[in-house]
Amino acid sequence: MTAPRIRIVEIDAFERDIRLRLPFRFGAATLEKAPQAFVRVRVEDEEGKTAIGGAAELMVPKWFDKNPMLTPTQNVDQLRGSIRTAAAASLEASAPATLFTAARLNEMETARRLPGNPLAAGFGPSLIARAALDAYCRLAGISFFDAVRSNLVGIGGPMLSGDIDADAASAVLAGLRPAGSIAARHTIGLLDSIAEDEIVDPVGDGLPESLEAVIARYGNRWFKIKLSGAADADIDRLSRIAAVLDRLPDYRVTVDGNEQFPAADELAALMAQIAAMPRLARLRAAIAFIEQPFSRAITMETPLGALVSQLPFLIDESDDGDGAFARARGLGYTGVSSKTCKGIYRSLIKAIRIITDGVPGLFLSGEDLTCQAGLAVQQDLALVSLLGLSHVERNGHHYVAGMQGAPQAEKARFAAAHPDLYEQGRDGPLLSIREGRIAIASLGAIGYASGTLPDFGSMKPLS
Repeated sequence: MTAPRIRIVEIDAFERDIRLRLPFRFGAATLEKAPQAFVRVRVEDEEGKTAIGGAAELMVPKWFDKNPMLTPTQNVDQLRGSIRTAAAASLEASAPATLFTAARLNEMETARRLPGNPLAAGFGPSLIARAALDAYCRLAGISFFDAVRSNLVGIGGPMLSGDIDADAASAVLAGLRPAGSIAARHTIGLLDSIAEDEIVDPVGDGLPESLEAVIARYGNRWFKIKLSGAADADIDRLSRIAAVLDRLPDYRVTVDGNEQFPAADELAALMAQIAAMPRLARLRAAIAFIEQPFSRAITMETPLGALVSQLPFLIDESDDGDGAFARARGLGYTGVSSKTCKGIYRSLIKAIRIITDGVPGLFLSGEDLTCQAGLAVQQDLALVSLLGLSHVERNGHHYVAGMQGAPQAEKARFAAAHPDLYEQGRDGPLLSIREGRIAIASLGAIGYASGTLPDFGSMKPLS
């Protein structure tokens, strides 16, 4: 099928303030509040028909840019600037283009205008690309899954890297099959209580506050453990986590270094300590991979060496461009993250490369950036499901209760459109996780994984 050409004719950006019910510490940063960005895009096809679509993403400080000289407010302003710059570049493009071409051109132009930090520069283009795809799907009356599997997004042409054959890419897309449910990998933040008796100042909102309570309520069997890089503190915390997880009949974990290790030797020493401790034997055997142990400043200059023989390793923050994974593979990495904030087409291209390369052991993993209930979590879940991933890091529902800031009518529309995905909480829909899994069949609705759109009129314009 020939991919249609569209023009983006209108872009509006909004935000809602989000306050976390529990502080989330990752690496050297602690997140207590952050605004969620929303983008509304109107597209026009070559017959002059138009439709609107939306996308959302939390503007998380101290992840896209960890420069200690920048304040969290300055970090968020970087992301707002990326949205504004990407919107201006999109609207300046006058010629109709496929969704893929439009997204890639916007990424390149925004990066040109905002040099220095590809992750921050890519934030705005990623939102606009998702919203444009949502709008096209609504215009065409098809689902996100249909649009991608039929390659109506137009992956191919001059914007496709020369190492990928366009016909092979289309064949890979056609073979993708979304699942009806996916395992939720629960994030254990550095400040999170492990046992119930560790809670000092309870929130008391009826939702889990400790790892023990999370397991009791949601039945998770997949977990993501954040490391601090301080060996003694990490060993103590891993021991407390293992004491809880070892009660389960089976479990798997991933370990996130969040750029906290200064060199491979420090990580190797920690892994040796873990291997030498009987009380950590089950946890060590349950590790599926280790994520981004070194800072992005040194990752591409730091071979994994002997660590490669112990476990698979994945890049996340260092995955800041099309060639990043190829360079990381030369250092011993075999995995790379999928995050909607980096761009849906980048995730799809990574999956195409992994499948067509046919190299054993290469893998893609779904990682969260506190995706909030509503558009953000739905679009990310749809993407990772289509990519064939069996589990995904999910943490937004633990740190933020439901669709914070949305009017009740909006909450009711999302709950009605996706009854498998949400359950009713005290103040509206909450992400539903049962026996460790999220039911996602309703994400096959017309549009990009959402049977409804947010109430943009209730939001404040992007600051």
